[in-house]
Amino acid sequence: MDKTETPRVFLVVVDDSVEMPVALYYASRRAQRSGGRVALLRVIPREESHGLASIEALMREEARQEAEQLLQRLARTVMDETGAIPVIYLKEGSLRDELIELVSQDPSISILVLAAGTGPEGPGPLVSFLASKGVTKLRIPLTIVPGNLTHEQIDSIS
Repeated sequence: MDKTETPRVFLVVVDDSVEMPVALYYASRRAQRSGGRVALLRVIPREESHGLASIEALMREEARQEAEQLLQRLARTVMDETGAIPVIYLKEGSLRDELIELVSQDPSISILVLAAGTGPEGPGPLVSFLASKGVTKLRIPLTIVPGNLTHEQIDSIS
């Protein structure tokens, strides 16, 4: 890579799906092999108001702490795979909206990497949305990785 060239940033949405680690491993391998970086996005959904502000604040703080711990754990995994510290984004709101806003506002993000679910329920709501009408809202390529790939299979194709 030319020294003036900006490294590719592979964005992975950190959710609770069983296939997310596949997307993370794929993005880490691609970043490591191309001199790029990985970025992690975790979106905490806004909870509906239950009328007690103190309880809502406590629930929001607990969700934020859990998200931060998860992102720290995954950041160590990315560091082990790539040798570089990942970019971390922690947002609150709608996953779709926050993802599209981040991609449109951060010019450093080069590629969005998601893994598709392989079960009978389909590829997952975010993959389904982005692979259809949502793709028009992206300014970057979308890479969808089959969620059942092994590390060996990913190593052979990345």
